[in-house]
Amino acid sequence: MPYRGNKPLANVDYPKWNQELNALRQKYAGQIVIRQGMEFGMQKEYFDRYEKLFAGYPFDFIILSCHQVDNEEFWTGDFQKGRSQREYNRRYYEEILACMEKYHDYSVLGHLDLIVRYDPLGPIAFEKVEDLVTEILKKVIADGKGIELNTSWHRYGLHDSQPSRQILQLYHDLGGKIITIGSDSHQKEHLGAYIDEAKAELLDIGFEAFCTFDHMVPAFHSLREKEKN
Repeated sequence: MPYRGNKPLANVDYPKWNQELNALRQKYAGQIVIRQGMEFGMQKEYFDRYEKLFAGYPFDFIILSCHQVDNEEFWTGDFQKGRSQREYNRRYYEEILACMEKYHDYSVLGHLDLIVRYDPLGPIAFEKVEDLVTEILKKVIADGKGIELNTSWHRYGLHDSQPSRQILQLYHDLGGKIITIGSDSHQKEHLGAYIDEAKAELLDIGFEAFCTFDHMVPAFHSLREKEKN
């Protein structure tokens, strides 16, 4: 089994996961609502596998993400190696577009500018990728999908939100309304981190609501809820 540091890189035992979720729903019925969701880290060559997985379970929420291209990982630097900053950034967004063309059973695009997290040269000038990002966001809106504001940028030491404030503002200005907030928790102590700060950021940009999902349908929740209490 491959490892990242001392942690195994393994897929979920899907039948066991589904069985345990159902058991927890019964155990806590009437106390908490347990939704069923996943992040699909996709490459365009493998979208048919995700179609089969999605058809097999009653999902409420799916994040569509891109963590590697041509089976080359970003976090190891393999994908960036031998390419200019412009080349690997543009190739990343082109892969997302290609996945969106082929696969539609998702709710939001996760951490849209993820490549920034693993760019040794820092964030690329936005105008060098703006055309591709705009195309992605227009397609998201046209397809009735959304994007995620991922709060993990705090713990990764980035100097901007993920996606960046420029991308969030562009999405808003293009008419995008479906947006979720996720803490990208890999450890329990990170669960729900910086959610309030993310809500304030979205309000400042001009959004009025964030979303959760039930049976793949977005529900809108006011970002001003605290002001009413």
